[in-house]
Amino acid sequence: MSESPPTAARSPGPASRVLVSLATYNEVENLRPLVLSIRETVPEAHVLVIDDASPDGTAGVAEELTRELDGVFLIQRPGKQGLGTAVVRAMQYAIDNGYDYYVNMDADFSHPPRFIPALLAGMAGVDVMIGSRYVPGGGVEGEFGFRRKFMSTGINMYARLLLGLRTRDNSGSFRCYRVSKLRRIDFSWIRSKGYSFMEEILFWCRAVGCTFDETPILFENRRRGYSKLDSGEAVKALTIMLGLGVDRALGRLPVGKV
Repeated sequence: MSESPPTAARSPGPASRVLVSLATYNEVENLRPLVLSIRETVPEAHVLVIDDASPDGTAGVAEELTRELDGVFLIQRPGKQGLGTAVVRAMQYAIDNGYDYYVNMDADFSHPPRFIPALLAGMAGVDVMIGSRYVPGGGVEGEFGFRRKFMSTGINMYARLLLGLRTRDNSGSFRCYRVSKLRRIDFSWIRSKGYSFMEEILFWCRAVGCTFDETPILFENRRRGYSKLDSGEAVKALTIMLGLGVDRALGRLPVGKV
């Protein structure tokens, strides 16, 4: 099924203001309850599913939801193209269709929808609101093994060191962005296709003058299925951050001083 334009987004009003996107790959068991939970928590939000040809039938569930619920849309891509490219596609969709706020979250319930209102409330004063595990009140529920904790801590440390970020949770993807600020970013600048996108997009948001804040969330283990994050993605993230950091230090970026 091709994507359907959100007709309500053409006219002003609360229903046109917020887009929540879910990048999916093999989330057939999680998708329906997650979309229903999002709509229950934030009834005015639209939901965009971007599925990378999941072999488990995730796109079929998404198609059913587009028929059953107003304001739910689907983009199907022909293969697995990476989390970063999916989020860029969703950001461009938010820009093209006149949304005010764009919320990104994982599709496996590790980001509970009950925290979306806090993200949106924080947008009154900033351009990017991060759902953070690493500020007071935030944390991780359930099992969070040493390897994952080590990767997360290391990546966040390098993001602050190399990219000049001051926020604490730079690797998590549960965030809200002001769409008018996203318009200022040339997406051709972005080097990341996978999970390293999460650090890189904050770097470019900072480059175009975004302000940031963090609100505490509790990160939960996925309810069903398996994690796609591995040590290879961590290595890619560090490599891309190193390259950006070097170019930043040498003044070789396409924007002003970052």
